[in-house]
Amino acid sequence: MATESRQAASAPTPPSKDQDSRWTLRKTAKSPGPGPEPRPQRAGPAAGIWLAALGVTLLGWIVVTIRGGDFLTQPIITGILSSCVALGLIALGQTIVILTGSLDLSVAYLVSLGTLVAAETMAGQDGNIPIAVAAVLALSAAVGLANGLIVTRLKVHAFIATLGTALILRGWIEDNYTGPAGSVPASFRRLGYDRIGPVPVSVFLLAAVALALWLLLRHTRIGHHMYATGGDEHAARLSGVRTRRTVVIAHVLCSLCVGIAALFLAARFGAGTPWAGTEARYDLESIAAVVLGGTILAGGRGGVAGTLGGVLVLAVLDSVFDQLSVDPFVKNVLRGVVIIAAVALYAHRRRPARRTA
Repeated sequence: MATESRQAASAPTPPSKDQDSRWTLRKTAKSPGPGPEPRPQRAGPAAGIWLAALGVTLLGWIVVTIRGGDFLTQPIITGILSSCVALGLIALGQTIVILTGSLDLSVAYLVSLGTLVAAETMAGQDGNIPIAVAAVLALSAAVGLANGLIVTRLKVHAFIATLGTALILRGWIEDNYTGPAGSVPASFRRLGYDRIGPVPVSVFLLAAVALALWLLLRHTRIGHHMYATGGDEHAARLSGVRTRRTVVIAHVLCSLCVGIAALFLAARFGAGTPWAGTEARYDLESIAAVVLGGTILAGGRGGVAGTLGGVLVLAVLDSVFDQLSVDPFVKNVLRGVVIIAAVALYAHRRRPARRTA
């Protein structure tokens, strides 16, 4: 009996209920059971799209060189960077609303109206530049505010709400303009044409906006709320996030980015152009760049770095196609294939690995 008592006293005491989970975790960490080997970490969508941009550039250089052309020359590089600015600014704004689970289809007509307001307000006078800039940004903010309120207060889906806004802007433009209007002074046109070496000065404007939005998303409360709202709006609301206000702010920021793009295009064209946004299909092109950059349309995942990579890929592809004189139909087909392939690849990378017995 004494021996049995000593053995019972020396036996380990089983964990209590409140310690059971911690005891199990420690045991599992010390002696992991059989299972699949941990998969090596792979680069995220942002790093992947920048590598893809490098690959597309090298492939385009090889193909154009074989066809007897010159690709990586200063005029070509400058043209690619210039074409990135307008689309990049609009795509950055589109990234913000898509991260919250929303969308904006009014950007093409807003950028067209913005160029007209800028050029007509400037009227070729340097002294009118500050007023024109303020007018364009105020108009853009008002349109973004309207979009956000329609989506959040009237409970209209973002696709329908922003499409309705686009039709209103289209009606105004077609009823009041039949061609270019206004005049941009030479001093403001320098924004569209000046460069430092092969790099246009407008690229620094794009970089500044991208940096500001990156800091907003990564290091501010409203940025974290945007990711939370897009990831799970109901859970974010239960956690105390004011999701309606977050979506409205996202739409306002998107429209402000579109307004900055309109000012750049006005400087580039020298006048207001009713078809500045629709001819370039900035509504669909911006969404394509965002998706190509790894931001999912459902919201909650993505960022500005990937979007810039997507913009660069589209700009390089356009330049290569122009150098090769590719038929416009074939050009659009190839662009569509690239976008579908990229999205399919992202979807495959997000699939959880199956556990083996």
